[in-house]
Amino acid sequence: MKYTQNDAPLYEAMKNFRQNRVVPFDVPGHKGGRGNEELTEFLGVNCLKADVNSMKPLDNLCHPVSVIKDAQELAAEAFGAAASFFIVNGTTGSVQAMIMSATKEGDKLIMPRNVHRSAINALVVNGATPIYVNPGVNNELGIPLGMSVADVEKAILENPDAKAVLINNPTYYGVCSDLKSIVELAHKHNMLALVDEAHGTHFYFGKNMPLSAMAAGADMASVSMHKSGGSLTQSSILLLGPSVNADYVRQVINLTQTTSASYLLMSSLDIARKNLALNGAEIFDKATKYAQYSRSEINNIGGFYAFGPELIDGDAFFDFDKTKLSVNTMNTGLAGIEVYDILRDEYNIQIEFGDIGNILAYISAGDRALEIERLISALAEIKRRYSKDKTGMFDHEYINPIVSLSPKKAFFSSKKSMKLNECSGKICGEFVMCYPPGIPILAPGEKITNEIINYISYAKEKGCFLTGTQDMEVNTLQIVEE
Repeated sequence: MKYTQNDAPLYEAMKNFRQNRVVPFDVPGHKGGRGNEELTEFLGVNCLKADVNSMKPLDNLCHPVSVIKDAQELAAEAFGAAASFFIVNGTTGSVQAMIMSATKEGDKLIMPRNVHRSAINALVVNGATPIYVNPGVNNELGIPLGMSVADVEKAILENPDAKAVLINNPTYYGVCSDLKSIVELAHKHNMLALVDEAHGTHFYFGKNMPLSAMAAGADMASVSMHKSGGSLTQSSILLLGPSVNADYVRQVINLTQTTSASYLLMSSLDIARKNLALNGAEIFDKATKYAQYSRSEINNIGGFYAFGPELIDGDAFFDFDKTKLSVNTMNTGLAGIEVYDILRDEYNIQIEFGDIGNILAYISAGDRALEIERLISALAEIKRRYSKDKTGMFDHEYINPIVSLSPKKAFFSSKKSMKLNECSGKICGEFVMCYPPGIPILAPGEKITNEIINYISYAKEKGCFLTGTQDMEVNTLQIVEE
């Protein structure tokens, strides 16, 4: 059967399966919810009945030959890719499969340091070595930007044996590198171009968006459908270009992905893809208009700076995702995390994240005009009630790393615990990061400096949610024994 973007093969197979009233003598043990009444009451009967096991009519994600295969092929077509894979352990799984397909132990991977922890985690597992390209930095905002093409070229020329280049498209703040030029540069030097598009699903379907990875000719891209794409949390898609061996990538995915894939997550990917293919332009036009209106109104408040396309410089800030509502808070005298906490605790507004100097509100077509106005009004009131002198505030989010060991060697080395304020000059054996966004302040193998210690202490003081360490209070760090 020839499917079109109007179809959702897996979703349709699930509906047919439900109508057949099959008697379940397989897992899951809740048996359509009958075995757990409280869970069924909480999630709903339809949800529990859709939580089923792999079987012939519903295909198998590890080795898809029918409806999952058809659904993945429709996704590839919708995104302009040669092939696609449904991923049920988040875009973390997509990023790690991408890196582990392109590199192995001892191989070099050129990448920006402001990557999500999932990328460095992949290196801990497979033993590849990162060649970091420090991103550009906007000194006014204190945020890391994209990679300069000149910096990528320098890294390539200094490491001609590298296997691949990894690019963020966009960053958490919505900043894009010159993706097409970097992809062409990688290919010119026989390297793969890998793209982390966790925050770029809409680039494929919206109008007047930054260039997507597949349109730029990238070899692989990790797309977080559950963010702007509308699927369930933890669902993701890995996209492949024509030069990549899809069957080998499937084998790599199966090294770490569950053999009990959730049909709730997979069905949501199928339905979300259909919705984006048919309605994506309208969906993301609405989100863009909401974000643009919000930027204008927030900038009229004063103190806050909702930044956008005006900062495009043709280099490390090559383009901007106009659906992002990224707001710098420094001139109010408040850290981003402080504004984040006030919005949640006093105004019942949950935004995406707050860090040292910025907040991010995730805008989508699912928002309503009244809620947008509520956010703007809350920020105006926060500025009036809480703004103060900004003297003594940290003014940057990114510290250039000093890499002493590979992530794998450091993570699995003999380590000892040391008090945070005594760690200067030592090599870190674990991650330290604020989550979200999950970009490491320290990664295994990096040297700890006084600047980093001061940053961690400041982040703790302001209330950032620090993760990655054995010590849940982050009073000590695991140090590589010399």
